[in-house]
Amino acid sequence: MTPATPATALQPHTTPITPTTTPTSSRHDSELRAVARHFGRRGFLTTTGAAAALAFSVNLPAAGAASAAELDAARIAEDPFTLGVASGDPLPDSVLLWTRLAPVPYQADGGLPARRITVQWEVALDERFRRVVRRGTAQAHPEYHHTVHVEVPGLAAGRVYFYRFRTGRWTSDTGRTRTAPARGDRAPALTLAAVSCQAYHDGYFTAYRHLAQEDVDVVFHLGDYLYEYAVNSVGGYRNYTDRVLPDHFNRETVTLEDYRLRYALYKTDPDLRAAHAAHPFVVTWDDHETENNYAGDVPENSVPPEEFLLRRAAAYRAYFENQPLRRPQRPDGSDMRLYRRLHWGRLAQFDILDTRQYRSDQAYGDGWQTPGPESEDPSRTMTGATQERWLLDGWASSRAVWNVVPQQVTFARRRNATGEDYKLSMDSWDGYPASRERVLAGAEAAGVENLMVLTGDVHVGYAFDLKRDFDAADQDSRTVGTELVATSISSGRDGSDRPANWDTYMTANPHMRFYNGRRGYVTVALGEDAARADFRTLPAVTTPGAPIGTAASFVTEAGNPGLEPA
Repeated sequence: MTPATPATALQPHTTPITPTTTPTSSRHDSELRAVARHFGRRGFLTTTGAAAALAFSVNLPAAGAASAAELDAARIAEDPFTLGVASGDPLPDSVLLWTRLAPVPYQADGGLPARRITVQWEVALDERFRRVVRRGTAQAHPEYHHTVHVEVPGLAAGRVYFYRFRTGRWTSDTGRTRTAPARGDRAPALTLAAVSCQAYHDGYFTAYRHLAQEDVDVVFHLGDYLYEYAVNSVGGYRNYTDRVLPDHFNRETVTLEDYRLRYALYKTDPDLRAAHAAHPFVVTWDDHETENNYAGDVPENSVPPEEFLLRRAAAYRAYFENQPLRRPQRPDGSDMRLYRRLHWGRLAQFDILDTRQYRSDQAYGDGWQTPGPESEDPSRTMTGATQERWLLDGWASSRAVWNVVPQQVTFARRRNATGEDYKLSMDSWDGYPASRERVLAGAEAAGVENLMVLTGDVHVGYAFDLKRDFDAADQDSRTVGTELVATSISSGRDGSDRPANWDTYMTANPHMRFYNGRRGYVTVALGEDAARADFRTLPAVTTPGAPIGTAASFVTEAGNPGLEPA
């Protein structure tokens, strides 16, 4: 059947936006308006990029936004679906569908004029679309770089669906997605995958080709979807011999145009496209989607804060445009609420965090440092007060068997040396121990029995037992949860099974149950009685087509936190 009820498409000029204004965003607005008055003296953005960034940074309408003429889609002479399709954030009655029209993806305008384009979409119960259950149209607006976000309502809970887009004579790839079980349903099982860190210039995305074939319900991307660094004409360590990448990729991303083009480069990768088409994604960012190791509104390098906020606004805008995200995640200038909560029946609650946008600046100048009064200052925060309270309140009302926290940086204590002469990473939760203590205390107060943290960032696979007190002598503190760290898709290049510091780390951190330096991902099968984690790794990413294997598997029992080899 094909109900007539239309879906809700994210149309920027007809749908009201609910602002998420906070004192911080108000301050950001004033700083952005200040740079607008003095922009003629600044040279870090091109004139075009600056104008585009400034227009949405201070909530000014882009020129012609309300009156863009419509393009006759029949005039599109080349396939516009070069960047594939994606779905995300599954709800019991709804899916979010994404695509972008770009017949010439490595061109700034994607090969399309600045006109809106009507796109048809369909959702079906079968891959051949004989049983279509929803269909409708959406507008691909030039102001949003001809991206399309469609929220499809009225679907059945816990079902697999297929979807596709059409415009003119062109039809997209077919995507496969699913809805979550109803909030009160038992939902006895869920299999997820966790991925992170996909530097294009460090190697091929072969892991995604294998992930596309895995039987998983949902993929959590934990950050560093792209990197801001230059990509040369041969694609860095991909060392292409069959193509030459355009020169405009061989520079760091700064402007809105830069970030948009970089997403186009990444999304033309066939393995990434295959994974997106095969599974719904739940995404969150880390630092490289904007700039390495930035903290809140503090940049890595010494540039004026208003300039960095323009860059952050451009990065956030491009991130939203190119990810399967719902309306509440649409950015407001240089601010964007990415933390959010999803449920999988009564089995799992997912609290997706943003540990980058609201954090205090890294202590002691960042890097690996000896902990001390600066890093241990109780006022320091990894999440910001509002997000922290949201997390703890969510746990207080949770009735899920598993409370899973997909987030970015290593949560467990991680010493880099044995004995007392050790250092900790100031960019991880070790640089914010008071913030970590508040989170662990909140989980304890809420009675959370099965806490699982999913992490990315560090380009290795780790498995940790989470201790209530990491400072307790001989690790006598009780175990209160687990942390599973997904290695990178490609960042760090091929890696090794046992990095040079393997012995030191395993000795210095008795709660570390696993450490592997290869590329890949982790899958987690959640059940009512136990969870099983499989660390899937590749021998190489600097050459395409590597096979995948399982480096290690662990089980943790519900109600009995701690990891045991499977």
